[in-house]
Amino acid sequence: MASTGGATGWLKGKVKAVPSGDCLVIMGITKAEIPPEKTITLSSLVAPRLARRGGIDEPFAWESREYLRKLCIGKEVTFRVDYTVPSINREFGSVFLGDKNVAQLVVSEGWAKVREQGQQKGEASPFLAELQRLEEQAKQQGVGRWNKEPSASEAAIRNLPPSAIGDPSNLDAMGLLAANKGRPMQGIVEQVRDGSTIRVYLLPEFQFVQVFVAGIQSPSMGRRAVVEPVPEPELPPEDTNGEAPSESRPLTSAQRLAASTSSSTEVSPDAFGREAKHFTEIRVLNRDVRIVLEGVDKFSNLIGSVYYPDGDSAKDLALELVENGLAKYVEWSANMMEEDVKRRLKNAELQAKKDRLRIWTNYVPPVTNSKAIHDQNFTGKVVEVVSGDCLIVADDSIPYGIPAAERRVNLSSIRSPKMGNPRRDEKPAPFARDAREFLRTRLIGRQVNVSMEYSRKVNMVDVPGFVPAPGSSDSRVMDFGSVFLVTPTKVEGDDAAPGPASAGNQPGGTNIAELVVSRGFGTVIRHRDFEERSNYYDALLAAESRAINGKKGMHSAKDPPVMHIMDLLTASAKKAKDFLPFLQRSRRLPAIVEYVLSGHRFKLLIPKETCSIAFSFSGVRCPGRDEPYSDEAIAFMRRKILQRDVEVEVETVDRTGTFLGSLWESKTNMAVTLLEAGLAKLQTFGVDRIPDAHLLVQAEQSAKNQRLKIWENYVEGEEVTNGSVPDNKKKEVFQAVVTEVLGGGQFYIQTASDQRVASIQQQLASLNLQEAPVIGAFNPKKGDIVLAQFSADNSWNRAMIVNGPRGAVETPKDKFEVFYIDYGNQETVPYSRLRPLDPSVSAAPGLAQLCSLAYIKVPSLEEDFGQEAAEYLSECTLNSSRELRVQVEEKDTSGGKVKGQGTGTVLIVTLVDVEAGSSINAAMLQEGLARLERRKRWDSKDRQTALDNLEEHQAKAKRERLKMWQYGDIQSDDEESAPPVRKAAGGRR
Repeated sequence: MASTGGATGWLKGKVKAVPSGDCLVIMGITKAEIPPEKTITLSSLVAPRLARRGGIDEPFAWESREYLRKLCIGKEVTFRVDYTVPSINREFGSVFLGDKNVAQLVVSEGWAKVREQGQQKGEASPFLAELQRLEEQAKQQGVGRWNKEPSASEAAIRNLPPSAIGDPSNLDAMGLLAANKGRPMQGIVEQVRDGSTIRVYLLPEFQFVQVFVAGIQSPSMGRRAVVEPVPEPELPPEDTNGEAPSESRPLTSAQRLAASTSSSTEVSPDAFGREAKHFTEIRVLNRDVRIVLEGVDKFSNLIGSVYYPDGDSAKDLALELVENGLAKYVEWSANMMEEDVKRRLKNAELQAKKDRLRIWTNYVPPVTNSKAIHDQNFTGKVVEVVSGDCLIVADDSIPYGIPAAERRVNLSSIRSPKMGNPRRDEKPAPFARDAREFLRTRLIGRQVNVSMEYSRKVNMVDVPGFVPAPGSSDSRVMDFGSVFLVTPTKVEGDDAAPGPASAGNQPGGTNIAELVVSRGFGTVIRHRDFEERSNYYDALLAAESRAINGKKGMHSAKDPPVMHIMDLLTASAKKAKDFLPFLQRSRRLPAIVEYVLSGHRFKLLIPKETCSIAFSFSGVRCPGRDEPYSDEAIAFMRRKILQRDVEVEVETVDRTGTFLGSLWESKTNMAVTLLEAGLAKLQTFGVDRIPDAHLLVQAEQSAKNQRLKIWENYVEGEEVTNGSVPDNKKKEVFQAVVTEVLGGGQFYIQTASDQRVASIQQQLASLNLQEAPVIGAFNPKKGDIVLAQFSADNSWNRAMIVNGPRGAVETPKDKFEVFYIDYGNQETVPYSRLRPLDPSVSAAPGLAQLCSLAYIKVPSLEEDFGQEAAEYLSECTLNSSRELRVQVEEKDTSGGKVKGQGTGTVLIVTLVDVEAGSSINAAMLQEGLARLERRKRWDSKDRQTALDNLEEHQAKAKRERLKMWQYGDIQSDDEESAPPVRKAAGGRR
């Protein structure tokens, strides 16, 4: 209690409850969560007695209590204890509301009488004389209980129906629910059993019922000893000080002990049970509330929502309890409520758990396969719409030739119909094509802002029909985010602007996920507790509600439109040729680019002819899949035409069923654009048939003059005529840096002009890697791509786990063997030097390329002179600042396609020191650290010439008995020098 008068005994407090017309429960004004409180009976007053459960009021008892309740409930008062009566353990005092004496107000309105007994003991109000004067005045005026009308007393007695508390048979719960379902009922709370259970008079019938607050449950208040009520004994006037005991006045301990006939075991309240009860009491006890009945359980208990006034608005008691961590969400009773109310309660509980409020203080989130992504926002252009809930966006901050430039973004918290998989004969689900087309026409090539929100590990084994590729993982990490269209787009209806739930809550632009859901092309995912979700989840739910009410898309009763497409890519070449006349009828046909198969070959959808075709530029060819600039040509065309509306002119069809012709996007011949970028060559054969042949020639010449891409080593007059020598006969030559020597003539390189090196280094440099990983949260296993700290210079690099400790990680010193995928070296590091790697960085393939010296055999590290050979190769490459040129002689693909730890495609190369003008292959032979490989001597004329040129270097080492030749000729592999055995023809040898 707050003191105001020091020794005067005056205190300040707030009225918590009004049990009767002459009694107040006042709590202190302190910062304590449960402040102290006092029950004060107004000195020298006696109010009419309220009825016990099922009994009869004294006349005017209810009106008397109501006057005092409305006058004082929830208000600050000043009070003082005038005297106490120890025999009944009761305190009597004076209470002031502002500058007005509450007792005088009650008496002046005729709602209590003045008691004169006890004055001789000093048990009287200090304002007794004024109270007596006011009582006489009230009697003369006939107000309140002094009403002189003959029937006034009878009319002032409530007709109380039997109480349903303790005896459910006294209440027709289902009938009450049926008559008032969804309709607010007025009531006054008489008792709070616990934070989520109240006992209330329903007005105007005064039906006394117990209501469980819907959708929540507060901590229990335990169980006290049960006391069977017995009739109160009549006490002599001197014991009660002349007052009759009332329902609101508690019995003494002696009375309870004397009255009890049976008891049960006492159970202490749950943690925060008292706090929850107090929270509810100070908001609804003895207050006017609105009850909206939601349902009835199997025990005929009433389940309802409780709303209490707060200024000019009404507040939901359930939501307030959950938001403050004093109740938990309960699914069974929440199912009786509307969806938006349930959603608010679940979101409030989720936030309380995150903030660890009260009952969630020690809450530990359940294990989930999703995690939040921070600082992953970027801006880019939409390259591809995979489905109604998945986009591929080209990050503007990364050059287009780098694979990491295109990022797959799954729209957070929504799910659209699946597109199916033609390879597994899975057809698109209803509305799947419509959802993708809806986004394609609005997003392709448009600038968007992407806000990444979480990632989730998906077990692909659980996906129907999934068959993992050899060596691939059974799981995949998917990144989810919100995408916003920056510039306005042509939309209609509710697509034109965000819904009211999202207004002012977005980083600018239209939320694409909300757009999809509002048109009925997607549904909102109902996340499990504590799962990461969209930052705009409420807006998505509101959009879904609008789509359902408007019966749009998937929510419509109409069947989805059916589109039968003839896929000529999977049909025979003859079937494709049969379609040629139809495609040639119109000079130019509208089409949609569905896939970019290579830089010059595409899959097109021809809506007019309802078919999909393979289409290739006439007379224009890009590098093959394994040739330089192949990937860049594909990335270039993806950005330019993928899923764009284009026009095509079909000239003919080749023997494989691919249609040849010209393609225009926005009136631009895309073959010309490709040639200008230096990513394709013009074939001389048949060029005269192409309509824009002169433009193609000019475009190629422009790229040659600027030495762009494939023309970077072009010298005028030295080029072999196009078409005279197949492209696959030309040797690939490029500059490189040797990053690691393995021995046996094998080493790793990085391409000197590879832009991916700088991009990945920049991404790694921007990462914050101060905190050590948490054991248990990060468990790397064999094959995972992680970040590892290189022991030589403490730099962080991408690495593949080669081997690790058996079982789970237990200490930061547990060792892991790692392979650095961008450099080719390998070492063992402790767990403390590992960090998880963002999927966007780990997705890019390793930059280290495994190579082997062509035409020579170098001893392995375990053989004689193997160590010296490795050291010499290191001196010529790793410790040299001179420029190295790599000439690829052939490729060994027996190691598979996946690079890492000595696997993947091996380039068989001639390594040339540009400054010295000599090959390191020849230098190894001349130093006696390698010998010629004769196994392939008769394979081709080119190899024969190369071996002849190297022979003199080996001969010099032999003559001087250097290194491996110190004991003479060591070659005894005659089987390698003999010509290969010819196969017999027609059974003859």
